[in-house]
Amino acid sequence: MIDQVRKFTDSTNFNNALKVTLASVIPVFIASYLGHFEIGFTVAIGAFLTYPSDIPSNLKHKVNGVLVAALIVSGCNLLVNVLHPFPYILYPVISVVIFFLSMISVYGHRANMVSFSGLLATALAFGHVHTGWEMFQNSGLILLGGLFYLLISLLFHFVRPHRYVELQMAECIKLTSKYLKLRGDLWNIDADRPKIIEKQLHLQVELNTIQENIREVLIRNRPDTGSSNQNRKMLLVFISLVEIMELALSTSFDHSKLQEKFSGHPKVLATYQHLAYNLAATLKQLSKSIENKNQYISKHSLIKDLENLENVILEYAKATGETENSEGVWMLTNMVHYAEKQIEKIKVVERAFISAVSLQDLKGRDKDLDKLLAPQYYPWSTFRENLSFSSTNFRHSLRLTITILIGFLIGALFPLQNIYWILLTIVVIMRPGYGLTKERSYHRIFGTIVGGLIAFAILSVVHNHIAIGTFAIIAMILGFTFTAVNYKIGATFVTIYVVFVYGLLTPDITNVIQFRILDTVVGGGLAFIANYFFWPSWEFLNMRVHLKKSIEANRNYVEQISIFYNKKGEVTIAYRSARKNAFIEVSNLMASFQRMSQEPKSKQKQLPQLYKLVVLNHSMLSSSASLGTYIQSHKTTNASEAFNVVIKTVVRNLNDAIAVLEAKANHSELIPEVKEDVALRFTELKNIRAKELKESHLYDPEEFQQKMQEAQLVIEQLVWLTNLSENIFKSSMKLQDN
Repeated sequence: MIDQVRKFTDSTNFNNALKVTLASVIPVFIASYLGHFEIGFTVAIGAFLTYPSDIPSNLKHKVNGVLVAALIVSGCNLLVNVLHPFPYILYPVISVVIFFLSMISVYGHRANMVSFSGLLATALAFGHVHTGWEMFQNSGLILLGGLFYLLISLLFHFVRPHRYVELQMAECIKLTSKYLKLRGDLWNIDADRPKIIEKQLHLQVELNTIQENIREVLIRNRPDTGSSNQNRKMLLVFISLVEIMELALSTSFDHSKLQEKFSGHPKVLATYQHLAYNLAATLKQLSKSIENKNQYISKHSLIKDLENLENVILEYAKATGETENSEGVWMLTNMVHYAEKQIEKIKVVERAFISAVSLQDLKGRDKDLDKLLAPQYYPWSTFRENLSFSSTNFRHSLRLTITILIGFLIGALFPLQNIYWILLTIVVIMRPGYGLTKERSYHRIFGTIVGGLIAFAILSVVHNHIAIGTFAIIAMILGFTFTAVNYKIGATFVTIYVVFVYGLLTPDITNVIQFRILDTVVGGGLAFIANYFFWPSWEFLNMRVHLKKSIEANRNYVEQISIFYNKKGEVTIAYRSARKNAFIEVSNLMASFQRMSQEPKSKQKQLPQLYKLVVLNHSMLSSSASLGTYIQSHKTTNASEAFNVVIKTVVRNLNDAIAVLEAKANHSELIPEVKEDVALRFTELKNIRAKELKESHLYDPEEFQQKMQEAQLVIEQLVWLTNLSENIFKSSMKLQDN
């Protein structure tokens, strides 16, 4: 229990909640002590509204983001107060402001959170309108609150500069462990393989997000942190984790065939599964060690597990009388090779947490990492290009603006107590996608009702202001902590906190709860209805965009693998960038499919066909990674003409699929091209390669056998890539025809 509490209080979400709580509570305490509660409360609102913009990044971007948010929050508040006496000017101007603030989210996650802060401030300003000098004083205090939050955030940053990266790394290790555990589950005879693969795809989406967070903080901070041992350690661990995932993704086994092959020798596969589980368990133990800040001591002997597997293979070979070249032993040898490579990479991660890390340990793998980051600039052209109905952001911005105006109208027509709470609910709940808006609407309403009832029950018994204030602070911390991980629970605690605050300010708490619930239901209902009827962004429309990007990323990755195989040498930044983008775009495609599956059945158009393309793109990435990993980890021969012919065929198939999805090509013109190189299959390619090797005068049988093994492994992936690229093209044609 104590460990669970410690883990909870050490989490990133709790620390973020603690920052905004301190930044909000301290001004109230100080001002109340001096007899100016309202001033402290206004400063607290400024801190509260600025908080969303504080996202993980390097120090410079962090400060700039929070400062811009603080200025926007203060400016929006002042604008509403200045124009409020002139409704004919106020509502057109506010409509433009809301639309603009929502549109700046096209510039990425940071801009999206700054936008959210501005929208919250605009909505909240209608709840407390000031006149004369008071409106300038109020806006100034809100700006002061934003600056005070920045000060608190910087204090947390300098007190624990590395903790965020450590916790994110622990989470990344844990998710990687889960992925490897699922690979072990595939060896169960009764395994539900489609379900396990689906879970792996979901994990890849999570891993993609957290890896981007780590890149953003770890790599962008390098100029500030220098080459410290901590920085080198985190870099080495992160690079190794990416390689572990690439190796896991690139190495696949035909489980049905293997279980059939070794059905009479269950000990073989059971020993391998035990090793696979221990690979995952070792990473899980590492993540716990980081979370608990304990010294890492390995509980698993991976080398011994590997030796056990090798001994079992020898026993199998003796029992069956099979030689090293037999199919069964060859299959098992491939499994051993995979395990050896994974153990080697996991050992690198283990050593990083046991001893100091030097520059030599990185071996240049950290070179040019900053080039893998997305550039941080905000050109006007990006905003202008999104000013059309083809843009999801444009439709969402227009939808949000109109929904808020409807909220104003409902507030004017009906005797609702707090119109601004309807606006706040719309801003908090409404998202570009229907599925997420629907889910958040339900969770928000549920949390508001449950939280209101809990708060009312407590206030009916507790009347001491100090106790109520203490409960409010606890509820605030828990509300902000859970909002990021469980919105339903977060909304419940936020409601409790708000009701407690009102309980301190007004004796008529029953009315507050009733109107808060009513306003939330109205706001949630408007958000839900608007997302269905006002230019909805149904995911089946976005799926094709993500599908095209995924195919393009896979094509670029294949091209970089081909360049590397032909030129040899070190892995280039172009190769690593193409690999990273392929992983990201396939994850984005899967995330888009997940959102689509949450939408109404009538909007889940061509769901089976789209899922097939998701799986095909994932398999394409897996096969490409397998080929790329093999080429990197083996001393390979010069690329043959047969290799280049097949790669060109694969690239052409993918280009044709992209052309079909863009509706830039006639289907009938493309079909013959797909079949042009259909004869390039395993036997033919193997014969071509054998001939090329003999012409190279490789008379040593052992060397010739080694080169032929390379040929077989490479050609198998080439054949698979060809089949996948053809299937992607054909499935794309079928998708467009329906």
